[in-house]
Amino acid sequence: MQGIWTTERIRAAEDRLLAVTPDGELMRRAAFGLAVHAAEMLAEHTGSVSGRRVTLLVGSGNNGGDALWAGAFLRRRNVAVSAILLKPERAHGPGLAALKRSGGKIVSLEDGPQWINRADLVIDGIVGISARGPLRPDAAALLEHVSSPVLAVDLPSGVDPDTGAVDGPAVVADRTVTFGALKPVHALAPASCGEVSLVDIGLRLSEPDLQRLDTADVAAAWPMPGPSDDKYSQGVVGVAAGSATYPGAAVLAAGAAVRATSGLVRYAGHAADVVRGHWPEVIATGSVTDAGRVQAWVVGPGIGTGHEGRDVLRFVLGRGVPVCADADATTIIARSPDVLDARDPDTPLVLTPHAGEFERLMGSPPGADRVAAARSAARKYDAVVLLKGHCTVVAAPDGRALVNTPRGSWLATAGSGDVLSGLVGALLAAGLDPWLAAGAAAHVHSLAGSLAADGAPTSASGILAAVSDAIRSVRSLAS
Repeated sequence: MQGIWTTERIRAAEDRLLAVTPDGELMRRAAFGLAVHAAEMLAEHTGSVSGRRVTLLVGSGNNGGDALWAGAFLRRRNVAVSAILLKPERAHGPGLAALKRSGGKIVSLEDGPQWINRADLVIDGIVGISARGPLRPDAAALLEHVSSPVLAVDLPSGVDPDTGAVDGPAVVADRTVTFGALKPVHALAPASCGEVSLVDIGLRLSEPDLQRLDTADVAAAWPMPGPSDDKYSQGVVGVAAGSATYPGAAVLAAGAAVRATSGLVRYAGHAADVVRGHWPEVIATGSVTDAGRVQAWVVGPGIGTGHEGRDVLRFVLGRGVPVCADADATTIIARSPDVLDARDPDTPLVLTPHAGEFERLMGSPPGADRVAAARSAARKYDAVVLLKGHCTVVAAPDGRALVNTPRGSWLATAGSGDVLSGLVGALLAAGLDPWLAAGAAAHVHSLAGSLAADGAPTSASGILAAVSDAIRSVRSLAS
């Protein structure tokens, strides 16, 4: 797993390292790595490094110093470097002196636009991880002239480092080079950060505040049949979803459980005939009371929020097996929390709300800090909470949290969440830790969306059809 640390802990680790490192060495180490990535971007976008033009947007903090030192290193490769100082009186002294010695040009704020227009690459060193809020007007005005690729120092300026929130003018980078460790912004704001590259500067950190599953983690967790397995040992998942009027949710959730390699899928509900027609391998019945034994339940998509839906949810929660409660089930829980009395407190529960359902569950929207919001809901309901959105956050009652950074916005389509709930249910039935099951399902779901879209919008049916390819891809990439 990739570890991610809050800026408070990053700063503390940097202070410890600075205390035992010669003055200036840490910044030069970071800046050299930044210059390497800048040269790489120049070569990628222009075909060469020597003779190209780089403009630095320099603020008053250490990120500005990193940018100035990187400019000095780029001058050694015959790159023309200009630096626009937003606060000349507070510019990093040693970095500014190094750039001047190397032949770099210092540009006034008024003349900045013409130098930005000429640049082959712009380096954003405006603010660092201590800053909060949008860019100030003078910096925002400069961004209007940027048309070349942008390389951000540590984080895109104007983006909140701990939540990834953007509340006004901010940099949108093509690549972000960060130092020592990943910060929350790098996982929570992919559209702002672009490609994220990590430069090792020797930080020492303990357990991370947030995690992100990599391909190897998902491949290791995903159940695959062995020589001694049968349909029961691979996990039997029950799906209570859909209705006669709206059978699509049932078809999608049950189909996802099938494609996730469940040993056996049992469907219970009014869409039994439709599900059977799409998935002949599913054992379909009209009622949860007739479904037979399962090792986990998926409940909620399309069941309605009336009396019948509440009865279905209450029955499922009382079976003593893990439950993934999605869609209408989350609304029922929010309106009638007494349904949770049917649940054995030791039985795992996964809730999968989108922002609107989260607001119903918690009484307020997730807000800018979606990780904190998911953790709060997990504690309140003693459940794993998978908070859907552009970046999916998964939090456990014990405080563990992970984020799934998407591959585009292809999952923003009707029925996509039904596919996700089927994947979660299949992994719960296979015996995975609920937190890991939710995270691994989100990873494969995101990859399936990317494969199905292939650069153009897709549908939930397309995402479902790509699930097997996504699992295959995860395993091949990890091998």
